[in-house]
Amino acid sequence: MLAKILANWQSGRVDDLEPTLDAVGLRLKDLRLRRDVTLTTLAAETGISVSTLSRLEAGLRRPTLEQLLPLARYHGVTLDSLVDAPRTANPRVDLRPMACSDGSVIIPLTRRPGGIQAYKFVLPIGSDAAVPELRSHEGYDWAYVLNGTLRLVLGDQDLRLRAGEAAEFDTRTPHWFGATGAGPVEYLSLVGRQGERAHVRVTAGG
Repeated sequence: MLAKILANWQSGRVDDLEPTLDAVGLRLKDLRLRRDVTLTTLAAETGISVSTLSRLEAGLRRPTLEQLLPLARYHGVTLDSLVDAPRTANPRVDLRPMACSDGSVIIPLTRRPGGIQAYKFVLPIGSDAAVPELRSHEGYDWAYVLNGTLRLVLGDQDLRLRAGEAAEFDTRTPHWFGATGAGPVEYLSLVGRQGERAHVRVTAGG
């Protein structure tokens, strides 16, 4: 669906897409302001000129796929969320990303009643000096870092998990997840009921 929207957009066939297209610039500007980033900084990080970024945010220019990719990567969001592609027709498997007020994005990877649920989290750049508010609840959590460095405060431990590292713990232990000052982080999370852990199957010879 995203590819079709972009193809129609860039070819000028936009009769049915005006509401969607008009909102892209506003989303780009909202993401930038939410992170308190200047156009100059964004231009340096994405390779897109300040004047082009300004025109994109004002809706005076239609972005190309080559422009949307670095913008989505920098802000830690999906292309679908930038273009606001329509929801899937099947409500039982609606995996639409959910944007949070703090700039993080949560992507549900499963939609089934009961059992372990899987999510992908994309967190914006954080602060190493941040004093987090720990939370606890019934359940069990397993987290695996895809990209970046994940800060996990677990009880009296302040851990840094890098890409390829994982952690599992009882969520009755006060905990908090966040990014570091090094940049955004992406990680997978499996959340189950109390005592329900992810089962890892190991086969001989890898």
